[in-house]
Parts: sequence; C-alpha cells; structure tokens
Amino acid sequence: MHDRSPLRRGEGGRIRFRAVDHASAMIARVEALDAERAAAIFTRFDAARIVAAAETVDRDAALVRAPLAGLTVAIKDLFDEAGETTTAGSIVLAGKSAASEDSTAVSRLKRAGAIAFGRTNLSEFAYSGVGLNPHYGTPGNGFDPSRIPGGSTSGGAVAVALKLADAALGSDTGGSVRIPAALNGLAGFKPTQAAVPLDGTFPLSPSCDSIGPLAPSVADCAALHAVLSQSEPDGPARTDLSGTRFAVLRTTVTDDLDTAVAADFAHALSALEAAGAELVDFEAEEVHEAGRSSRAIVSSDAMDVHQARLDTLAEHGDPRVLRRILGARDFSADERREAHERRAHAIASFAAGLCEYDGLLAPTVPTVAPTIAACEADFDRTNALMLRNPSIFNFLDCCAASVPMHEPGALPTGLMIAGTAGADWSILAIAAAAERALATMLA
Repeated sequence: MHDRSPLRRGEGGRIRFRAVDHASAMIARVEALDAERAAAIFTRFDAARIVAAAETVDRDAALVRAPLAGLTVAIKDLFDEAGETTTAGSIVLAGKSAASEDSTAVSRLKRAGAIAFGRTNLSEFAYSGVGLNPHYGTPGNGFDPSRIPGGSTSGGAVAVALKLADAALGSDTGGSVRIPAALNGLAGFKPTQAAVPLDGTFPLSPSCDSIGPLAPSVADCAALHAVLSQSEPDGPARTDLSGTRFAVLRTTVTDDLDTAVAADFAHALSALEAAGAELVDFEAEEVHEAGRSSRAIVSSDAMDVHQARLDTLAEHGDPRVLRRILGARDFSADERREAHERRAHAIASFAAGLCEYDGLLAPTVPTVAPTIAACEADFDRTNALMLRNPSIFNFLDCCAASVPMHEPGALPTGLMIAGTAGADWSILAIAAAAERALATMLA
C-alpha cells in the first residue's frame, strides 16, 4: 500500500498509527481536489461517516488487530452499504431507498477492520469497459485526466491511482476490475466467480459477475481477496518463477495491439523468461467461442435485470448502455440456452487444455487508454476493444490478475495472468512473483 499502509504492522499485530489519523489524511487529499474532479470520482463522499468508522476501529481492540485494520477502501457504487443509496452509476436509481444492510463483500471488509471510503463512480449499471458516465461525469485517468479511466470500476481505479484511497472494491463481469487496473497502473484481481458471494451487489449478469479488488500491488490484492473470499493461501509463497510454465496465447488477444502494448508485452515475456519461467505458445478454440456466446449471455441477463425500467432508461439513461441492453433482442431463447451450453462445455475443455500449465499470459487490454474525446467519437469500437481480452476469461470462469508492465513515466499497460476456476491463490502467488520480475526489469 502507500507509505503508511495499514497492512504494515508493529508488534502484536497492531497498526502503527491511529485509523482516524490515516483516514483524516486521506480525506484531506480528496478535499484538496478540484470539486468537479472529485465529483466524477465519488458519487458520494461523506467525510463525517468515514471519520466515525475510523474512530470505531481505533476503539475496538479486535478491529485494531484485524487483517485490514484502518485500510481505506473505496466502494464501487454497486455494492449495498447500510444507510447509503446504491445508484449503480445511474440517476434512474438515485431516488431509491437507502440500503438497510451491507452487501456481503462490504460487510466482510468492515469486519476485517477496513474503512468504507466513499462511493465511487462507474459506467452506468457497470455495462461498459471504458468508464464514461454522462450522469456523474467521467473520472479522467489517474495518469492523464484527458484519457479514459477504463470501466466499469472507473472511480475506484482513479481513487487508488491518485492515492485518495488505499484500495478499491470492484466488480468484474467482462474485465471491469482488470481494465481500469491496467489503464491506471494498478494491480487488479478477478477471482473465480463463486469465490465471493454476490449478495447485496446490483447485478449486471448473474451468470458472469464476480467481485475483486484493485490496489497498488498484487500482495495488497491478495490481502483483500483473503477477506472477501474468507479463504487462505493454499500453497507456499513463490520467491521466483523457476519451474513455472506459462501458456502464451498468440491469437485473438494479440491482434491489433498498439505499439506500446506490443512492446511492453514482449518485454514482459522476456522478463518472465529471465526469471526462470518457461513460455509455450498455446492455442485454445474456446477463446474464439467467447465473443458471441458471451454477448448472448450478458445482454440477456442485463435485459432480465432492467426489463421493467426500459421506458425510464430510454428517457433518462445513457443511450450507449441502453443500446447494449437491447442487444439481447438479437438472441432468441434457444440461442441464449445454447450459449450457456457452449459456455459449460468451453469451461471444461479449456480447463483440461490448460492443466499442464501454471497460468496463461495475455495483454490485459490491447491499447493504452485512448482520450475521452476519441472514445466518445467511436464508443462501440473502443468499448469492444477494451473488453475483448479480459471478457474471454469471465466466459471461461477463470481467475485472472492484471499487473503493470509499462516503463516508469509511460502510459500504463497491463499483463494478464489467468488460471482455471479454483486456482485463485496459485495465480495470486504467480502474479506476485511476476510483478517482482517486471519491477526488476524496469528498475
């Protein structure tokens, strides 16, 4: 985390400073922002509520020693939090009643001592990979505010990139944690879908939705995942990549890479090889199946969620998001059923094909963050490009981490390391070792 990370403890497991002091310092950073910039990052930011939560941590002996004690975690405005209205990034939901209880994910974070640090902006209903939002504003990229933040966990990624929060809670249906992590120079982790309960989370596609963290490092993501999933590492930490065998996809995910991503990916592969990993070119027919079948599943699920409010969305919603929801009409009931059948078969066959490897490597997204203006002028193409690589691994119910692979000072790019369902802790350990190897190369 940052220099005063609540994960860095003194003797007896105590945090080294008062949670309220840390939270107050982070609040001051938010309040120092330009008001328009802050409003585009946070849909709601209640400083008094945050301070009260931090004071509770300081008073409670159990929370002081909890694994995330004092950690400020920005909450995507998709997760219910008692006393807060969940807008899902849409003014259509802004007038609904406040939640009566925390979502499971938020509850677990709080019980582990984390402080819910504001409600962060997102693509409306989490249904885009670019992060544009016409209702609350688009939070410009943490490295260059004229560029897109990536979506849909846009506000959370920018909050962490600007060091306004220690970490962020996100959802990932087609890349919504990994895309903004890659474009903002962060680590992000999408777990196996069943790893974290979805209770109290506004749905996009219950078939593919998953919950994961964004943070400055893989180790930080692992600490958050342990709490969110209520699980522990199932193997020893990796000190290096010796003996690690990676599958490297050379089709689809490496098509149309921009110059920076192509160069960074090549350098990353070289760094992993130098660290002792074996790289093997890999073909997977299931990758080609993902596109249309994934669209059939996700758009149809979204239609189920929003059917009753289509007229309201036509009047008040983001037309780009509504167009994607209405895309469900391109698929018959039989086509939807067949897409689910193809997915089940693809998950099984992909897992069988990847069993000889420790993980699979691909660029998280094929380009650096385009400008907001360019994205608005060509939304459909840009959105499809952002989602293309990461959505494959939602369709295949994989776990996947994104780690930065760009040179210092350059626009961020991400390396994705994916594994089959249930390999979450193995992938986190491998990603942490890869992160160290890349840092050595870029030093």
